[in-house]
Amino acid sequence: MKHEFEVARSAALESGKILLDYYDNDYKIDDKGASLMYSGLNPVTDADRASDEYLKSTLTSEFPHYGWLSEETKDSPDRLSKERVWIVDPLDGTKEYIEKVPMWVVSIALVENKEPVLGILYNPVKEELFSAVKGEGAKLNGERVSCSTETDPSQMVILNSRTETRDGLWLPYKDEFKELKGVGSVAYKLGLTGAAKADIFATLRPKNEWDICAGHCIVNEAGGKMIDLNGAEVTYNNKNTLIASGMVAGYPKAVDNTFALLTAGDSERAYG
Repeated sequence: MKHEFEVARSAALESGKILLDYYDNDYKIDDKGASLMYSGLNPVTDADRASDEYLKSTLTSEFPHYGWLSEETKDSPDRLSKERVWIVDPLDGTKEYIEKVPMWVVSIALVENKEPVLGILYNPVKEELFSAVKGEGAKLNGERVSCSTETDPSQMVILNSRTETRDGLWLPYKDEFKELKGVGSVAYKLGLTGAAKADIFATLRPKNEWDICAGHCIVNEAGGKMIDLNGAEVTYNNKNTLIASGMVAGYPKAVDNTFALLTAGDSERAYG
């Protein structure tokens, strides 16, 4: 796994340079159409495509027998027969990228038998590199990190979606947490959670595998876990890449308590 990590890390850094080259210049923005994941524009840019082209060329040439799944590449069923699959979002947080909000990342994950075993997130604006390899812990810029151990929702800072907040999805929970903090890029939120920059991550809308896979590995290696809002473990390299129920990630007991709160409705809530 050392070779895979070094190649993926180098590719993330180079992809970050490509994205920064576009960042302050003119580039084409297209709308991919309606999405279950958020309202409004579902953008893709020349920068997304350039990053994707570079990552695919680099990773698949170095590891030709591994499968490939990316937000910006047409999917192929060939990946379903592969033991190892790269799952990539070449620019997670395209809306933030367009708005010049520095909450976007390059996201690279390697999955083995449906489980994330390598994760890298790179925010080139803030020069933050989150990384993890299964069994080796999680790091931010080379320093070991771990999830916050706060378990009382009333004391938690929860990272949620800027769009979900604007759309009013979090209004029923605004008094349940210490702070609801809107951050762009699903992957970036997971990296921040794994580095204890907040206590928990949650989303109430569907997400695709490429949005969360690298961040899931980082949270796992930071001592946390992720479940969907049906209470199930999240797996990868599935035929249908959409996780339809939303999800929560962080320190295990914090996840359990947040899950109970988000799924309790009007029933009595208790936190251990």
